[in-house]
Amino acid sequence: MNAGEYLKKHKDILEDLDAQILLAHVMGHSRTWLLTHPETLLTPPQLDEAEKAFTQLQAGTPLPYIIGHWEFFGLDLDITKDVLIPRPETELLVEKAITWLKASPERRTVADIGTGSGAIATALAMHMPDANITATDISFAALKVAKHNARKFHVHHRINFLQCDLLPQHVDPLPTDSHFDLICANLPYIPTETLQQLPIFGREPTLALDGGADGLDVYRRLFEIAPDWLAPGGMMLFEIEATLGVRALSLAFDHFSNASIHLHQDLAGNDRLLEIIPASESY
Repeated sequence: MNAGEYLKKHKDILEDLDAQILLAHVMGHSRTWLLTHPETLLTPPQLDEAEKAFTQLQAGTPLPYIIGHWEFFGLDLDITKDVLIPRPETELLVEKAITWLKASPERRTVADIGTGSGAIATALAMHMPDANITATDISFAALKVAKHNARKFHVHHRINFLQCDLLPQHVDPLPTDSHFDLICANLPYIPTETLQQLPIFGREPTLALDGGADGLDVYRRLFEIAPDWLAPGGMMLFEIEATLGVRALSLAFDHFSNASIHLHQDLAGNDRLLEIIPASESY
């Protein structure tokens, strides 16, 4: 059976794009190559692998987990079921971070809290070669994936990976050289009840998705400790769930009363990114 015939066989049960990406992966080529070489015959091992992969996809396993990699900010990141699948909405955070860092050449220390696959940290390291980045995650398995991706793109020497809950415990006062100019986070932010009704529930790690009753539990904890870690004049960027914009703003103003706080929308027009720049006098 050739590739074109195999795709037609699955046309009624799988989306064309997913089927094409999956079969191209099995054949060791790009989707573009597959579409221009539909007459290529599948070998018996390829047919076996394709059947197993297509069965997984039909059963609900997300495509990126089956093929083991996914694109984010122009980078082909390797992923496992221990981390969230990188999503285009998070690219807004990276874009804002790069813009701010380029406009502030004296600020080069960055924290990526809840790094997961290392998508944010690796993308920032690739685009800001003089940045010094600390990436944290409570999950040791996730940190292994993040470290792998940093090595894959040869930026591991500029990222310090730490296993901890949000930020490391520290003595008071925090040493000056431990402050961060920029704190970024894409933390669990889906309300528990909402999450349990979504297709991703049970298919991506709940630890990285469940934000508690209102979706803001983890951010409440981070807002309590983040000011101690932020350098004067620094900035914080937090990705939020699309329906939590007003509540996230209210929570931010409660914790940072004198700060400059802005809510940014993603390309779909949804509330997505919280930007916080505390007033210098508040330190």
